[in-house]
Amino acid sequence: PDSGAVHRLDAVRGVCQTIYDETICCRDAHEFALFLGGDHSISIGSVSAATEGRNIGLVWLDAHADFNTPETSPSGNIHGMSVAALIGKGAPELVNLGRSGAKITPANIVYVGLRDIDPEEGIALRSCGALVFSMREVDELGISAVTRQTLARLSHLDEIHVSLDLDFLDPDEAPGVGTPVPGGMTYREAHLLMEMLAETNKVTSMDVVAINPILDHGNRTAELAVGLVASLLGQRIM
Repeated sequence: PDSGAVHRLDAVRGVCQTIYDETICCRDAHEFALFLGGDHSISIGSVSAATEGRNIGLVWLDAHADFNTPETSPSGNIHGMSVAALIGKGAPELVNLGRSGAKITPANIVYVGLRDIDPEEGIALRSCGALVFSMREVDELGISAVTRQTLARLSHLDEIHVSLDLDFLDPDEAPGVGTPVPGGMTYREAHLLMEMLAETNKVTSMDVVAINPILDHGNRTAELAVGLVASLLGQRIM
């Protein structure tokens, strides 16, 4: 699209506002908030509400950084702008959703699993202050060490929001996603990450996005997502 284009802005903003309102209700009732979405744009609503009056950590599990603005996005798709909007960059309709301005500081954001980043997006991401573990770091350090460093980074915070895009996993594990990228997480790496996050007792809300049943093979991706949510909620092997 032309520079500055944003597709379906009014529709996406409306959905995100509804999510924001529902998340506030869950939070006020001290309930765990679990959001199942089509794409990662829903996090603009859920994270904005999760951070209302609170200083929380955000663990972003994704093949993509979702750190574009309308000016840098090659596609104009809002699901590639979610994190940028949450830190106060991008379309005002998204940045100011729920309340004006940035919802979270980059220092409280940890990315895990990145492997497909647009050029200008990468430049902005490297300088923003978020902690970023691409798949190279996961390969070099192992998911256990990556998770420990993630938790150390967020240790001063009382709550964590986990935002899981199923393309975080390798397409061999999770084929039913809209934007698959080879070289992602294995089944056990993803479960270990969830198990370690659960042990903190700090996770109070979660997004699960990007499952496309039409592209799935025998419901494998959806069933895997259910298992990962269960692990995050405390299910154990023994």
